[in-house]
Amino acid sequence: MDTIKTITTEELEEKLTNEEKLELVDVREDEEVAEGIIPGAKHIPMNSIPENLDYFSKDKEYIMICRSGRRSENVCYYLQDQGYKVVNMEGGMLNWHGKTI
Repeated sequence: MDTIKTITTEELEEKLTNEEKLELVDVREDEEVAEGIIPGAKHIPMNSIPENLDYFSKDKEYIMICRSGRRSENVCYYLQDQGYKVVNMEGGMLNWHGKTI
């Protein structure tokens, strides 16, 4: 299996502070997202990723987010196998200290 690129929550927060255009995808369940989501993130629950492949473009890089970083890592492996560019946010929302909505 190929290695998955990662980004720390601090690195992501810095990029967002610098207003970089990022493609964020939160793969948590509805009830988890209701507790807060990073502004600008698209919510696509992990189990519905295969039926939402048309959302993704092979020309863009996507930062995948979940609660602890484990589910998003699994999604990264799946999408990478499909030919998409993905990055996993290490530690997930448990490590996120930035803004949520």
